[in-house]
Amino acid sequence: RFCLPLVLASLPTMATGEEIAPALQDSWGDFWLFRFFVNAAGYASIVVPGFLLIQYFKRRNYLETGRGICFPVIKSCVFGSEVKSVHQDDGSLPLRAEPTESSTARQVFKLLFCAAGLQASYLTWGVLQERVMTRTYGATETDPGEKFKDSQFLVFMNRILAFTVAGLYCALTKQPRHGAPMYKYSFASLSNILSSWCQYEALKYISFPTQVLAKASKVIPVMMMGKLVSRKSYEYWEYLTAALISVGVSMFLLSSAPNRTVSTVTTFSGIVLLAGYIIFDSFTSNWQDALFTYKMSPVQMMFGVNVFSCLFTVGSLLEQGALLESLRFMARHSEFTAHAVLLSVCSACGQLFIFYTINQFGAAVFTIIMTLRQAFAILLSCLIYGHTVTVVGGLGIAVVFMALFLRVYARSRMKKRSKKLPPGETPVQKV
Repeated sequence: RFCLPLVLASLPTMATGEEIAPALQDSWGDFWLFRFFVNAAGYASIVVPGFLLIQYFKRRNYLETGRGICFPVIKSCVFGSEVKSVHQDDGSLPLRAEPTESSTARQVFKLLFCAAGLQASYLTWGVLQERVMTRTYGATETDPGEKFKDSQFLVFMNRILAFTVAGLYCALTKQPRHGAPMYKYSFASLSNILSSWCQYEALKYISFPTQVLAKASKVIPVMMMGKLVSRKSYEYWEYLTAALISVGVSMFLLSSAPNRTVSTVTTFSGIVLLAGYIIFDSFTSNWQDALFTYKMSPVQMMFGVNVFSCLFTVGSLLEQGALLESLRFMARHSEFTAHAVLLSVCSACGQLFIFYTINQFGAAVFTIIMTLRQAFAILLSCLIYGHTVTVVGGLGIAVVFMALFLRVYARSRMKKRSKKLPPGETPVQKV
């Protein structure tokens, strides 16, 4: 049973002819691929029994034969209560609020508030993410300190707070009647957990600017996943901007700083983890887009996905005994506790700012703000943590963000044109 991890662990070394850095091979528990399979086994211990139960209730025709106090819960989890909404232009986004008779100053203030909230939430989140995953805690003149290694615990903390915030929001505000079978959220939840885990783990092997730039290029696998999952088609300018993004990312990744000391093995692991993040995240967005064909609000989506995320992560952590170990780490290092809590707060608040911004100003304005946030995140990381970027790498970054802004501009033009189409003609779907 130990042969497969041993062979997989040796693949990067054989491919490059180098040895893995001693800091990365303290034990089997520190090897990312081994931890990935352990986490996946923990999720499977919840998913497999759940799948068998769902199949059992469907085969029994439980809607017709079921009775008792558990009937409403089982019906909601397995069958749902409403049919899909057939006519929905873009279910992945909340309906934009119609402009009201408000002053220009008020609209400008709202826009500045949204921009400031998004920038503050996600820039702080990015800085803390890099701090938690790459720096030590408790270091003194005689003690080098220790690093926090369990990325899954950070995912759990983010999800439990997001679940709480979304639950309170749904309880205090009027929401559409929920109709989707609850189990369908588990697919997006599982891919969301795995993408977040890969994102945290990647910072152990690559720099934060590299990660941000790779995340900016995820539009390419999103398009590929859209063709596979949703059978979408795209315009020529979408393929053009995707090609420009891939060129820019390649320029950045292939450029090397003179004082670069990171081994090829380390970079290889980081690239694999980034690829995992992008693939899982692309599936998440496309599955959520399909789920929005049920009548629901974005906050209900946030709540449903995070319910299963909390269930999966806490189950896996308890099975591994990692929950108590992470809590002991928090008790030993109060600074880490503050960072982890603030990380979760920024993540939850950022999601609420996303919904509010799209509702007030539309997806194009939101995309511009978040694109600028990615550029600021790279600059801030370089200033705080001393990352170096070569001239070629800087040009690659410029090409990526130029392509992203070109994409936003072309998409807004297409939306204006689609409004002028005669009845019966529908525009091509976009991502």
